[in-house]
Amino acid sequence: MSLNDTHYPDDAGQSPHTALLGSEFVSWDEAAQTVTMRFTVKREMTTWRGGVQGGLVAGYLDDVMGYAYVASTGGEMAPLNLDLTMSLIRLIPEGPLIGKGRVVKAGKRVIFLEGELLAEDGTLHARATSTAIPTPRPTPTTTGMG
Repeated sequence: MSLNDTHYPDDAGQSPHTALLGSEFVSWDEAAQTVTMRFTVKREMTTWRGGVQGGLVAGYLDDVMGYAYVASTGGEMAPLNLDLTMSLIRLIPEGPLIGKGRVVKAGKRVIFLEGELLAEDGTLHARATSTAIPTPRPTPTTTGMG
């Protein structure tokens, strides 16, 4: 994640989950309402099968879908999930991972999001949809964590 990106304030890179997931903001396509992110999957995220543990896959998908909504609001708002449904298509190994998150529809009371996790060659590993509610973007100061 670039700390100089206009969609993310300077404190965004300090989020504990960002470091855990190895998140890096790549781009925002306003016309398509789509964010692209790069993740570095650490060995600690994998199981003995050689792929990311399923619940942690949900974390990557949640992150990329959430950043899509944050970017769409210029960093003012963040989604609070009501549900997240995912399909695990193939194991996600240690190493680089590309995430694509999209705002399908954002209203005043509900947000619909989609996300995909892909290998660098474009091979699909997982996808998800989420229904969320819009909330002001939390900061370490507003949550008492900073």
